[in-house]
Amino acid sequence: MKKDNELNQQLLHIVIGGELACVTPDNCEFKDLEEVDFVGAFGTYEEARAAWKGAAQRTVDNAHMRYFIIHAHKLLEPQTSK
Repeated sequence: MKKDNELNQQLLHIVIGGELACVTPDNCEFKDLEEVDFVGAFGTYEEARAAWKGAAQRTVDNAHMRYFIIHAHKLLEPQTSK
C-alpha cells in the first residue's frame, strides 16, 4: 500500500471530536454540535493520527468525549480514492 506522500493526489484528513450522547451502543451522536472541537485539517494520515492521539489524551478523563479522523478526500472524490 502506498503512503500518502507517494500518491499523486491531494489528501485531506480532518480531526474533530466532542462529547457523545448514546441512546444505544449503535446509536450515538454529538451531545451539542456547537461544542464540537475542530482539531485541524492535515495532508497526511500520520499528521492527523498524531493530532487525534493528542486530543484524545487531553480528554482521557471524560469517558463520553471521542475524537475522529475523517478521510475527507474520500468524500470529495470517492471514485478516485481508495
